[in-house]
Amino acid sequence: MPIYEYQCLDCGERFEVLQRMGAGGEGLTCPQCRKSRVTKQFSTFASGAGSSPSATASAAAATCGAGSGFR
Repeated sequence: MPIYEYQCLDCGERFEVLQRMGAGGEGLTCPQCRKSRVTKQFSTFASGAGSSPSATASAAAATCGAGSGFR
């Protein structure tokens, strides 16, 4: 389930909600002022899929028993 970010239209508080994809803000209340006038925000996200193949191979060699004395 993705995390969506909302902003309260009354007090300006920004908060996150874990909910199903495509769900709207119906039934949500602001954790600050408890009002239900909220709007979904566009957020950026980070991905860990950007490592280079050589960095991945080096990390794998370092953790797969290299130099551990097992033969």
